[in-house]
Amino acid sequence: MKDATKRSILRWIHIILAIPILGYIYSPFEQIPNYAPATRFVFVPVIVLSGLWMWKGHVLRLLISKRSTKQDVAVKPLA
Repeated sequence: MKDATKRSILRWIHIILAIPILGYIYSPFEQIPNYAPATRFVFVPVIVLSGLWMWKGHVLRLLISKRSTKQDVAVKPLA
């Protein structure tokens, strides 16, 4: 999968999951308890993680690739 496709998917996830949060914010006060659990435990964490991944994902990928390279070197026996 191309990097542009991955970015597009993350952006759309971020945008689509923001819609229920807007509904939570602008809904009548009496209906807020109906939206609260889903908003707190599903929508906000996914939006935060996708936003962080879009913002600093390149750093995380770099750290993961360096760590896997170091582990490969440590696992290979020296002959």
